[in-house]
Order: sequence, then C-alpha cells, then structure tokens
Amino acid sequence: MKQILKNNLKCLATVFTVAILFMGCKDNYERVGEEAVKPIFPQGVAQNFTLTYTEAKKEMSTEDLSNSKIIAILTSPITEDFDNQSFKFRTFPKGLKVDFFDEKNQKSVITADYGIVYSQTNLIDLQGNVVIESHDGKKLETPQLFYDRANSWIFTEEVFTYTNPEDGTVMDGEGMDFNKDFSFFKAHKTYGLMTIKEKE
Repeated sequence: MKQILKNNLKCLATVFTVAILFMGCKDNYERVGEEAVKPIFPQGVAQNFTLTYTEAKKEMSTEDLSNSKIIAILTSPITEDFDNQSFKFRTFPKGLKVDFFDEKNQKSVITADYGIVYSQTNLIDLQGNVVIESHDGKKLETPQLFYDRANSWIFTEEVFTYTNPEDGTVMDGEGMDFNKDFSFFKAHKTYGLMTIKEKE
C-alpha cells in the first residue's frame, strides 16, 4: 500500500512539474512571413489610363511650339502608383498595351496581362501572355519579358515563340535578349522549325 502511494505521489509530482514548465514558457517566436508583412497601398489609382511619350527634335523653351515626335503610347484599364514607397513602382494589374513608333513612324505593339514599372531602375516587367508585334509582321510570344528602358534592351529567361514571316521562320526557345527594333537578336536555347533561303 505504501509503495502504491509512493508511486502515485511520484506520478503526481511529475505531472505537476511538467504543467508548471508548460505554463511558465512564453512564446518568444518572432513572427515572419505573412504575419509580418505590412500591407501597402498606392498613393493614386487611375482608370482608363493613357500616357503618351514624346521626344523633341531640339530643346524647347517655355513658349516654344516646336514639333515633338510621339515615340510611344501606353494604355491600360487601370494603373496603381506606388511612388509613396521607398522603392518606387507603378503596376498595371489588368494589363497594358504599348504602341511604339520608330523614326519612320512605323508602329509596333506590345501587350501583356500584367505590368510593373520600377521607376528608379528604369526596368519594366511584363507578365502573362506577353506579345510583341513589329511593324513588319515579326511576332514574339512569351509568358514574361523585361525591358531595360535606359539601354533599350529586352530580355527573358522564359520559353518563347518567335515568328518571322519574311523568311518563314518559326523559332521556339528558352531565354533570349534583343534590342527594341529586332536588329540584334540572341536566343540562349532554340528548337523548332527553321527555313533557310538559298541564294539565287
């Protein structure tokens, strides 16, 4: 009887000690991930947004009515301006379309389902069904594309399809970079149908 009582007291003491330990512990876990992310809000939202980029042939004074040339027109159903953040950016959550005009006023078009412009780095990130159609019928399709405005350079690491009607070429590949008028084009990995014209 004494032995049973002694065993019961030991069990009771163990349970009591463990309970004190659990009650004495506090949560020192530092919250990270979604719990730590502070929501950010745009400083402005514009609907049916149109932005025209122009370039003057010469420096203009305040009263100068000199002709300026339209180089691009950007349109989007909605844009959100996050210039109130330390790293400034602008988003186009419902997609965008950009009409580009070259020196001969020939139009090329870029469309995407989503876009983000990083003001401080001059980088544009286009995502979702990105399509570039040049004035001469060349077409590039890819899920994501980056445009470096400062260097007029376009690149992606994603898969792409490039169609050139001039020589009947359809090229599939992965990763590529080129300048904005397609005069320089470098594909990292290619596969697909290629047609080579013979010299007459």
